[in-house]
This record gives sequence, C-alpha cells and structure tokens, in this order.
Amino acid sequence: MMITQDNKLKKLIIIGDRVLIKPSKPNEQTSSGLYLPPGVQEKEKVQQGYIIKTGPGYAIPLPVENEPWKTEEEQVKYIPLQAKEGDLALFLLSGATELLYEGEKYFIVPQNAILMLEREEDL
Repeated sequence: MMITQDNKLKKLIIIGDRVLIKPSKPNEQTSSGLYLPPGVQEKEKVQQGYIIKTGPGYAIPLPVENEPWKTEEEQVKYIPLQAKEGDLALFLLSGATELLYEGEKYFIVPQNAILMLEREEDL
C-alpha cells in the first residue's frame, strides 16, 4: 500500500485532551492576516501551526454500577475539545512535546497550552 500524506497519520491515536499540530513556517501569514513576528516567537516561546488530529477530550468516569445490560464501552464519556482538526492554533512551546514522525516535525499539545484558535468557517 502506498503511504500518502492523508493516510500516514491514520495510525496515530491522540490521547485525551491533546492535539497533534503541524507547525507553520514562522513567517507564514494566514489568509485572515494572523502573523507571529519572529521577536514574539523568541521572547514568548509561542508557536503556531495547524491541528492535524485531536484526542477524544477530557474523560469523565461514570459512577460504577452493577448493571449487567450496560456494555464496557459505556464506562467512560468525554467532554469534547474546543480545538478541531484544521484549526490554526497559537500555543505555548513550554507545554508542547516536539516529535518527528515520517520525517516531519509535529507537536503534541495539551489543550490548556493553546492560547488561541483561528477557524475558517464556511459563511
């Protein structure tokens, strides 16, 4: 099977409240005009990038009850994340974990390290 950009990340499962972010170039400006000058990135340790995958969210354990009709999958519910795939995220590097996967650089970032999201809504 040929590995393409679309399917090579399918094997990755993001856990909990974390998101996988592909960093954008420091001098890249978005269509709406969001731009991080190099001085801000050095001083504040802030990075921007696009969210590629998200985890299921914050786990809420359900009270343990002996109800034989309930299945195992019903044991954990999640509060979904605000961050969605395709969003541009501005995040703190101090909370991020950098990794190389298939020769590309990514960050795994907990949602609480994300400062701001920019979402292209269909108007």
